[in-house]
Amino acid sequence: MNSKFQKKKISVIGAGAWGTTIANLLAKKDYKVSLWVYEKDLCQIISEKRENLRYLPGFQLSKNIAPYSDLELAVQGAKIIILVAPSQHVRGIFKALSSIVPEDTILVSASKGIENESLLTISQIFNQELPSLSSNNFVTLSGPSFAREMAEEKPSAMVVASQSKESSEYLQNLFTTPYLRLFTSNDVIGVELGGALKNVIAIAAGVSDGLESGNNARAALITRGLAEINRIGAVLGAKPQTLSGLSGIGDLILTCNGKLSRNRTIGLRIGRGESLDKIQKDMITVAEGIQTVKSAFSLVEKYNIPAAIIRETYLLIYKNKNPRQSMQDLLELPTTDEF
Repeated sequence: MNSKFQKKKISVIGAGAWGTTIANLLAKKDYKVSLWVYEKDLCQIISEKRENLRYLPGFQLSKNIAPYSDLELAVQGAKIIILVAPSQHVRGIFKALSSIVPEDTILVSASKGIENESLLTISQIFNQELPSLSSNNFVTLSGPSFAREMAEEKPSAMVVASQSKESSEYLQNLFTTPYLRLFTSNDVIGVELGGALKNVIAIAAGVSDGLESGNNARAALITRGLAEINRIGAVLGAKPQTLSGLSGIGDLILTCNGKLSRNRTIGLRIGRGESLDKIQKDMITVAEGIQTVKSAFSLVEKYNIPAAIIRETYLLIYKNKNPRQSMQDLLELPTTDEF
């Protein structure tokens, strides 16, 4: 194995449920993992209790995890940095890392989103803000994966994508456990788009369930939502087979149907008549779909892409459109060929 891929110290940036789960998975494989925790009080709790009581309660954390509230200390000496932060904060984190990470650092993104203003994915922001690192050093991790089920070591499958086969295969080996199976891909943009855009469709599916529209309606929204994701992917250079894989339809199915889905839950509550402000005040974790709706709508507008579900979801979230009216408007669209 290439010397740069020997067993090295790992840093995980972001101590939400997913970041904590990833850190613990690797720590239990006997890696030394530093975990950057944004909230100083939570950092202290994790250090003292060996448990993330805020975002992942009920799971004892490995002694191989060292929590830090200082970003520079958290990444010091790490040859692999795993980013698990809300997508709208990624650019700022990359800027902070740009002067302190060596050129041979491998950066793994487990974040799922599209930046609102630039409409760039995480890999594209990486190329702008960390030009000293080769694109071959960027890997994205995605797929159908609820943090709590992964923390419980329930069977799961995901995909790692990189322009470098060497990098993707190394990360495949790094994350593989008896309960997690990893596949590789070279379609970075496709994996990123699938992971981000499925959250928008999950909100729509949740709204349908909140309206008690039934299983038929949810299945239709998922299927037609995938068609819209594919249209965006085609414009931005994603491979169709990627969006039919784990990071596309796999993650879409999970997020639209699973009770642990934050994005589906938001839609469910909107469909039942609750306001978005109240819903967000009740939630302690970030639902990426709220911001991704804005980015997805902007992409649809920019490239004139047919995407009625994305448009209606944007109107629900940002223009306070009545959910029942949105469903009716979708049903009254002009009839067309399926493809």
